[in-house]
Amino acid sequence: MIGSQLITRGTFASQPVIVCAGGMGKVNAAHAATLLVQYKPEALVIFGVGGAYPSSGAKLGDIALAKEEVAGDEGVLTLDGFKDPEYIGIPLLKTATSAIYNTYPATESYLKHAHKTLVSRQQADDRIVHIGTFVTLSTCSGTTARAREMESRYHGLCENMEGAAAAHVAGLYEVPWLEVRGISNIVEDRDLRKWNIPEASLAVQQAIRFIIEGWSS
Repeated sequence: MIGSQLITRGTFASQPVIVCAGGMGKVNAAHAATLLVQYKPEALVIFGVGGAYPSSGAKLGDIALAKEEVAGDEGVLTLDGFKDPEYIGIPLLKTATSAIYNTYPATESYLKHAHKTLVSRQQADDRIVHIGTFVTLSTCSGTTARAREMESRYHGLCENMEGAAAAHVAGLYEVPWLEVRGISNIVEDRDLRKWNIPEASLAVQQAIRFIIEGWSS
């Protein structure tokens, strides 16, 4: 235990792994990521469930891989509408080589390898693997109108509440990162009867297992 967080260390498929269940929201995700990077991992793998935007083509139980994470509600609301941190002129993250205003690019080599690994394990009736933009929000989009607004702004695949915060910490410590989500719902007028969190959780667990098993291949 570190504070109230349980850190589990072990080996899976001959790979050393360190796991921390961060919890919901940006602060919990950033805290968990900060704890994990102290162990100097080869990569930070963020995984969980998320909602798919209506036009993404993703279905419940599908797998989504982030090509980038967007801090979707960081910015300022003006008379001309929402503006991201670039409008303000202050990056959220500044490193020796880049300034990130609200979009954190995933580590391309890990993303390509994860996609290749998952597709190679895919059967005709298996879950589809999607790659696209993830949008992290503090307030989930619980209406179709809000979902359409976010789609128009960011052309997103998947909405969640944690990924950009963990990606930010990875950037601070120059640790490569990968994010994997199981699709639990479509982002629309909120109706929990249409959700399937158990199926999404099972899908992402299986995906993570395949990724770790193929990590060194």
